[in-house]
Amino acid sequence: MYLRKILLCGKRHNLLLFCQTQTVHFFNHHVTMLKNALSLAYLLLFLASSLNAQQRTCGTDEVLARQLLEDPSMRQRLDDIERHTREFIEAGGAKDRAVVTIPVVVHVVYYNATQNISDAQILSQMDVLNADFRRLNADAANTPSVFQGVAADCEINFCLATQDPNGNATTGIQRRQTSVNGFSTNNNVKFFSSGGLDAWDRNKYLNIWVCNLSGGLLGYAQFPGGPANTDGVVCDYAYFGTVGVATPPFDKGRTATHEVGHWLNCYHIWGDDGTACSGSDQVGDTPNQGGPNYACPTFPRVSCSNGPNGDMFMNYMDYTDDACMNVFTTGQKNRMQALFSAGGARAALVNSPGCQPPGGGSCGTPASLSATNIGQTSATLGWGAVSGATSYNLQWKLAANSTWNTVSGISNTSYNLTGLSAGTSYNFRVQAVCGGNSSTYSAAATFTTASGSCPDQYEPNNTQSAAKVIPVNQNINALIATSTDNDWYRFSNTSATRNIKIELTNLPADYDVRLYRNSTYLAISQNAGTANELIVYNTNTVSSNYFVYVYGYNGAFSSSQCYTLRVSLSGSNWRTDGNTDGEVEDIEIPVWFENAEFGMYPNPATQELTLEMSLQHDADVQVTLFDVAGKAALQQHSALTKDNNRMTLDVSRLPNGIYFVNVRNGEQTHTRKLTVQH
Repeated sequence: MYLRKILLCGKRHNLLLFCQTQTVHFFNHHVTMLKNALSLAYLLLFLASSLNAQQRTCGTDEVLARQLLEDPSMRQRLDDIERHTREFIEAGGAKDRAVVTIPVVVHVVYYNATQNISDAQILSQMDVLNADFRRLNADAANTPSVFQGVAADCEINFCLATQDPNGNATTGIQRRQTSVNGFSTNNNVKFFSSGGLDAWDRNKYLNIWVCNLSGGLLGYAQFPGGPANTDGVVCDYAYFGTVGVATPPFDKGRTATHEVGHWLNCYHIWGDDGTACSGSDQVGDTPNQGGPNYACPTFPRVSCSNGPNGDMFMNYMDYTDDACMNVFTTGQKNRMQALFSAGGARAALVNSPGCQPPGGGSCGTPASLSATNIGQTSATLGWGAVSGATSYNLQWKLAANSTWNTVSGISNTSYNLTGLSAGTSYNFRVQAVCGGNSSTYSAAATFTTASGSCPDQYEPNNTQSAAKVIPVNQNINALIATSTDNDWYRFSNTSATRNIKIELTNLPADYDVRLYRNSTYLAISQNAGTANELIVYNTNTVSSNYFVYVYGYNGAFSSSQCYTLRVSLSGSNWRTDGNTDGEVEDIEIPVWFENAEFGMYPNPATQELTLEMSLQHDADVQVTLFDVAGKAALQQHSALTKDNNRMTLDVSRLPNGIYFVNVRNGEQTHTRKLTVQH
């Protein structure tokens, strides 16, 4: 059981009329709330038809509290979802998830022409959702460096539906003029009978209602586990998208991002406990904070003794202004992805046909977007081939703009875009054309042209959890800009091209490279100086979670010069010189580094044992051999460097038997089993 405190407030013309804190016991056997206080709060929300909102307000928790009172069985559903989420995260399931695409239907319910927002305003909101949930937002760089390591690509895309629940073609937008000028959190907007529009099947679509919300409310959402006929998100028409009547300071589309975050099982970042510092959003990588933040605070803002970094007020699940929001975390991503795993509350959406054109052949949406050969005025844009596609349409724009430029009829899977401005961020997206059908446009990708120094489109990627997916069989350029900078990348192999070669070239300083599969360390190349690095790894293991780790030895870096990385895959085994010609052994190499941080041979040992260390910097290494009783049988120290990373131990005087080799390198320690046999 855990507690969530809900602050119910009524406002009119920016004057606070009433606030009442209530305690709700979630996922347990009872819910405690004073119904008269809740009713009073709803009444006060109705009073403010002309409120000019200056602070973010979200009605999601009020809706959840009411639903728990009205449907006691919902407590068990929420408990089941939380348990499934916990088990999914503990099992590491988020690392193996594919990108999810969610079909969206937008129900526009309007009283007058102003509330009947344009298609362009709706499309601008879709762009924001796709950017924010894929960490492609232009303001991602504004996330403070102390939080960059937990910033996450949630791997969730959104598309306006092209097929309705009856299998007919649709634009994904429904409109209805209503006689109701102002809806509340009572869900009337979700029913045609009460002036709204009925929900589409929640197992196939994300329903978003756009209307005039009373009481200064920006939006609200329904958590997973609620009723099917009210499932979805509601946003005020003036705080939806980035163009048209979108109104500052909530004109960057982040109201929908916030509410869709709730719909994907993320709570307010402060835990909805007022300022008590005792609430929880059930996420480990978001700092505890004392209540919501408004406007755009100055970093750091410390509360709940969370210094020196303070509140993560730039998180989408806080209450700051749109321009101040820019990040979801890995912990929040894991909660979202749990919903789409087997048995998850929203798993049915994975198989929805909502983004497929109706009638016969469908046309897949292009994926694996990439930008290479990036210069000051040009870039080569690429994407994965779509089965049955006869051509592709490319749209691109300045990241700061809302208007797309279109290039139609591209016959292959790349396009050289020219006429760009130096040091400028751009978005692009791609549509496949399959005969008479066209796909939806892909989620937008972002790249930045060179500004005279080396651009790095893959930052932030300083941790394995923040690793950026890179294309295979082509060069990428990136930068290690400081002594503490390092780069993580992720790629996949296939059963047809399972063997891996990694080349690190054009090195401005002493850089090294490692290969991992999930958290298993596989191989390293650590040549001295600026010599090229090469890893060859022939394997039978197919995975979507291979990681390349590039770092500067002893803190080496260059703030202006890029290095070049290339991951190549082959169906034939690579030789250790990087070629596939001639005879090669069908083994994983180097096998002695598998799942360890040092090599050890021979094993069994007779006279001498050689240890080879994997080093990121010069180190004093201590090696101890323990017998099966835990007694130290042999110990040796040595100062090692990259050029001198081997130790030789004399084991000729040790009795035959089993020993454990313990290697301590600074604060890290690793142990392997050894057999001594004379």
